[in-house]
Amino acid sequence: MSHSSANIHTSAIVDEGAQLGAGTRVWHFAHVCAGARIGGGCSLGQGVYVGNDVVIGNGVKIQNNVSVYDAVTLEDEVFCGPSMVFTNVYNPRAAVVRKNDYRRTLVCRGATLGANCTVVCGCTVGAYSFVGAGAVVTADVPAYALVVGVPARQIGWMSAHGERLALPVHAAPGEVLRAACPGTGRVYELRGNSLTTPQEAT
Repeated sequence: MSHSSANIHTSAIVDEGAQLGAGTRVWHFAHVCAGARIGGGCSLGQGVYVGNDVVIGNGVKIQNNVSVYDAVTLEDEVFCGPSMVFTNVYNPRAAVVRKNDYRRTLVCRGATLGANCTVVCGCTVGAYSFVGAGAVVTADVPAYALVVGVPARQIGWMSAHGERLALPVHAAPGEVLRAACPGTGRVYELRGNSLTTPQEAT
């Protein structure tokens, strides 16, 4: 896989060796470094930067002015909102070289990272979770969780379709709570602080 089947704007820079899947679009003034591995059907907006040690899955949308630094992995169908921020060093100093101290960040399938949010390095953002605009993620985010604020805290749950579910953050011990996605009707089950894989409503 090279980038011969990708659509690259003339103002963008894609370094030799970068791997871009079929149908991926790289827009104005973006820069993709040589070691980057990007799947098919992705969109990299204006001013996006992708580092060398970055893996991006299929169908990922990265909006304008996002820098995906080394040690970040984005699984399939992740959405990165405009100007959201990744880091890779926990305690940076201009005078101290810490390239061997990068902490890896994983954003799992289908997650949404809202505009202007920050994901501090070393965190895992769970599948289909939703990070609200301007939030600062400093700890792992459970799958399907809705988190907001500084630092980010969980206030609810989201369906894979991106709709808020009528569920509390926690279920009581031994309790099973159910809610249907308003958009698809698919049913979700909450046990404790864990949302199960959805099932089709009958």
